[in-house]
Amino acid sequence: MSEVVHNRIAMLRAERQVSRRDLAQALGVHYQTIGYLERGEYSPSLYLALKIAAYFDVPMEVIFSTDPFPRIF
Repeated sequence: MSEVVHNRIAMLRAERQVSRRDLAQALGVHYQTIGYLERGEYSPSLYLALKIAAYFDVPMEVIFSTDPFPRIF
């Protein structure tokens, strides 16, 4: 079983015109952490995942999944 966590952080950032640096500052992490998360090189702690969901004001399931998200186009 793969322990990959898929996410839509990049999509939400683009949609809301938020830079990696701005998101990182709001979450209290380094901006490179956001890049690692977006590329799937790092899975967030539960605490960080909750903070990201709260920042975007959406349920965690909108951002994170153990299954790949379907392509939009």
